[in-house]
Formats: sequence, structure tokens, C-alpha cells
Amino acid sequence: MLALINRLLDWFKSLFWKEEMELTLVGLQYSGKTTFVNVIAIWDIGGQPRFRSMWERYCRGVNAIVYMVDAADREKIEASRNELHNLLDKPQLQGIPNFHSQKVDLYGENEKVAFENPSWLNHNLQNGDSKTWSKNVKHTSKNSYLNYFEDGKDEYAQKYNSFPDNLKVKMKDMAKEMFYFGYDNYMKYAFPEDELNPIDCEGRGPDVLNPSNININDVLGNYSLTLIDILDTLVVMGNVSEFHKAVKLVIETVSFDKDSTVQVFEANIRILGGLISAHILLTDSKQPFGNVGLQDYDNELLHLAHDLAVRLLPAFENTSTGIPYPRVNLKRGVPPDSINETCTAGAGSLLVEFGILSRLVGDSTFEWVARRAVKALWKLRSNETGLLGNVVNIQTGQWVSKQSGLGAGMDSFYEYLLKSYILFGDKEDHKMFNAAYESIQSHLRRGREACNEGEGDPPLYVNVNMFNGQIMNTWIDSLQAFFPGLQLQVLSGDVENAICLHAFYYAIWKRFGALPERYNWQLQAPDVLFYPLRPELVESTYLLYQLFDEDNPLHKSENKYIFTTEGHVVPIDKRFREKVWKDEVVVANTEKPEVRPANTSINVYSLEKGILQWCHLGAVMKSRNGTGL
Repeated sequence: MLALINRLLDWFKSLFWKEEMELTLVGLQYSGKTTFVNVIAIWDIGGQPRFRSMWERYCRGVNAIVYMVDAADREKIEASRNELHNLLDKPQLQGIPNFHSQKVDLYGENEKVAFENPSWLNHNLQNGDSKTWSKNVKHTSKNSYLNYFEDGKDEYAQKYNSFPDNLKVKMKDMAKEMFYFGYDNYMKYAFPEDELNPIDCEGRGPDVLNPSNININDVLGNYSLTLIDILDTLVVMGNVSEFHKAVKLVIETVSFDKDSTVQVFEANIRILGGLISAHILLTDSKQPFGNVGLQDYDNELLHLAHDLAVRLLPAFENTSTGIPYPRVNLKRGVPPDSINETCTAGAGSLLVEFGILSRLVGDSTFEWVARRAVKALWKLRSNETGLLGNVVNIQTGQWVSKQSGLGAGMDSFYEYLLKSYILFGDKEDHKMFNAAYESIQSHLRRGREACNEGEGDPPLYVNVNMFNGQIMNTWIDSLQAFFPGLQLQVLSGDVENAICLHAFYYAIWKRFGALPERYNWQLQAPDVLFYPLRPELVESTYLLYQLFDEDNPLHKSENKYIFTTEGHVVPIDKRFREKVWKDEVVVANTEKPEVRPANTSINVYSLEKGILQWCHLGAVMKSRNGTGL
């Protein structure tokens, strides 16, 4: 049998004089494709009806198309014939050799095969390039169709609906092995530096010799970033003892009183998010991950989170629009030479972490400044299209980059509109998200109207000019892969579009083994070749998997969670939908509030139902010298 398989592989290679081939396997649902994939490594597009209309896109650029037919399923022969002919009539697929494989082992012992080589398979296309072979497997009761999988589920359900328990254990162990490879080596070679340089196998912090190296300095602040970033991951991994050890190390060694200039967005999602998530897990009375509480823990992580957030507040001062500066120095505030330009995602993706912190410490300052930035950006959207640009001047409110898309510079803005609503229940967040989503569908989406039916290419979201919706370039970036997961969470349930778009990104992944940082959808080739281990496609895949996996523990647990954009886990908790500070109604002074240092009183005004409200906040704020909350 092995020799036969090897000869088959050699035959394929000889047809094209190549050492490697890229094949696309298509066919109706339950046509036996999975069995064929187990024999020869082939790209299986899928046979469920929702995938058929995407075949023409994902067959392009391959060396050969293999169409699988279950010769025993006579009721689907006519449908298979029509699908095959329609597929091969596509002009863009001309010149690609086609092979028609019959799978005739899926029938009972007493059934007879009335045909082995149906004439309709010999569709006279492509000057006779169309070829046929049959895969005949001797039937036994052991390998019959209904017994092919031990639990008797059909082929599609077994492959896509859930994982067998033994495979779950195997995949879980693989994930843990990868995590501990990174974590153990960071602790061995890099701690207390921010991260491990894998090339030199040593720790790395800010590039003090080159302050303009923002690729490093925006993220690394000399505050043991990696250790803080993985605190909640240790809990998810079930390693309580290591989690306690890491928490104690953070408490004993981390300080934010550093002469480091960091990006507000990065410090927020990585450090502030990591500290808040770990604190919640430590203090959650439900203890959903088991007993992870730490004896004598006295809210030290929350104190650190509050201290960091206070050091980020100067970014919101002296800005005419309320949109924050992109960077602050943790000791001295906004650098004198700071630029007045920031991206939409960087300024508009602070609300989840800042909002949770406000509720944990009883201080509305953090949520207020983050929400003010979101509203300021929202007011700057185009009156014609409803779209926002990519880069804005925080003083003038003018758009520096008019490109509107779903990728870098904009992605998490949309993500946090929805996640803020889920966490805090503010209807205005939901209203903004729905309006933004409608504008995205109207102006960024290209391709046919319906995802899984009709003529034309499957949908794709492109980069356009925010004012007129005209395409600005022909590339997409890997950050856009978050959007299928976001579509999945839309309250209207846009699942079909989520599946469709996810299939597009997954096809690119399958082709290259990773997502290129930028992919040119017109040339169907990468524009930027590197892959910085981004998690967006993984999260979207996981969210889709959760939807269809009925056995997933999240469907059976009373505890609900969302991930921040950095992947930190936070509970969907009713206490986050309640403001723990009290608002006092006063007669109005209509001036905008000034954001003051942490140990002073702050007058914050908000207009709600025509009544100007005043909140005295200074009494509950922690001073920078670390003396309590």
C-alpha cells in the first residue's frame, strides 16, 4: 500500500516537473474528501454548501484541482456534475489541470457499484487536460462509512464540530509545551528585562542609545513586561504555584518610577491589562479557575495598575480635541518634542482597561478620559461615508492619513466599541459600533452581495479613502484577521460573513504557513513577508470554534469572559455595569475639565439629559508615592 501511495505521489510530481505541488481538493459535502486527505497531503476546501461559492477564489494559482466524487451516493451525482462543470467553466481557472477522483468504498457489503467511470466526468474542457482515477478500497465492516469514526458521527461533524477527547489532550499539551518553552527561557535568560531576545538569548529593554527606535521603545519600558503580560496565562494553564511565584516577583521588583518613554496604547493593553486581569483572578470570589487566591495579597497589583494609569494621564492634558498624545514619559509626562499625531486605534482603544480600573478603584477619571477620546474621534468621522481615518492631529482634529480599513491603526477601535458595550452596558457604545459596522459593510466590503451564493468574488474588506470610499491600495494586513471574530460577536449574529472572511485568511495561512504582514489581494502575493506571531487569526478561529463546539466548557460554565485586544481574560461581570462613584448634580459651569495630577481634586463635567453633572474625584485617587487607594 505504501509503495502504491509513493508511486501516486511520484506520478503527480512528474506531470508538472516539480518537486512540490499545491493541490486543491473540492467536492460536495460527504464526498469522501477527508479520507483522501488522509492518503495524500492536500488542501481540502470543504464541501458544505456555504463553501462551494468560494471554490473559484481558492482554486486560483494552484497546480491542480482534484474533484472528489462519492460514487456510492447516487442522489448527489447530478449535483456533483453541475458543481464540477460550473467550477471548470470559470475563465480564471482555465489552464489548471483537473483530476476527478471517485471514492467507492462508502457503501455496504451487499451493495453493488453500478458504475466505475461515469461518462459525465469526462467533461471536455481545457483541451483534454481533465483526467480521472478511481480510489477503490475493499470494504469490510471495520472501515464502513458509519463506523469510520468511533462515535458514529458523520465526516463533517467529526472534523469541524468538535475534537475527540484524545486529540484535545494532545493539542492542549502542545500548547502548554510551546508556552513553557517561551516562559521558562524568559525567566532563565531575560528576567527582569522586558523580553527575551531569541537571537542573542539575553534580556532586552528600552533602546536607551536610540530614543527614536520606537519599534522597541514604544513597548519596552523597563518594567518586566513579559512577566506581567503572562500572569493570567499561568492561571489559564492551571499552574497556580507558578502564578503565585510570578505575582510575588511583580510585587517585589516592578516599579513604574522609570525614565522610560512608552506608547500609551501599548502600556495600556500589555501592562495595565495584565495587572488588572491578574488582580481580578486573584480576588474573584467565584474562583472559576480553581482556588488561585494568594494568602496575604493586599491588592498590590491593583495599586500598581493605578500607579501606571496615573502616569499615563498626562497624555490627555493640553490636547485641544481630547484625543491623547501617543507617548508619555513615566516620570516626566509628555516629552517636549512629542508629535501631535496619533492613530485611531492607539487613541480609541483604552476604554476597556481604563473603564475596568475606574470601577475597581471607584474613580471615574480613567474611564472619563478614555471615553472622551473615543467620542472625539467619533465626531471626526466623514459625514458622507461615516468612516474614520487612520491618523489624526490631536490639536487640529485634521486627518493626517485618510485611509480607512480594518487593519493596523484602526482595528482595535472597532473591537473596543463592542467589547466596552459588552462589559459596561453603555448603549452609546453599542450605537456607535452598529453605525461603524454599517459604514464598513457599505464602503469597505467588496465582492458579491451574499457571502455564499451568487456571481462574483467572495467578499473582501479593502482600504479606502474615508471621504469617498474609493480604494486606496490593493493590500490587506494580518491585523484584519480579528474581524471575523468580531463579526461573530455582533448581536445580530453575522455568522455567515464571519465564516466566509475567516476562510479567506485561513486560505492565506494554509498557503504560506503563516499570515504575511501584508498581502496583495490583486497580485495574490505577499507585499510584506514577515510574520510577527500575531494572534488575531487565532482568536477569530477560537471564537468560531466555540460557536460550533457544543461540548466547549464555556457553553456549560456560568462564568463568561472576553479577551482584551492583548488577549488578557476579563470576566463579564455585573459589577462592571455599575458605577461605584456618586454623581452630584450642580448648577453649571460649562468649561471643559482639566486633567490634574493624581493627588488633587478633579471636576469632571458630563452632559446627560441636559443636566450638567459634577464629580468630586480626588478623594479616592492614589498618590504617586504609593500610599493606598
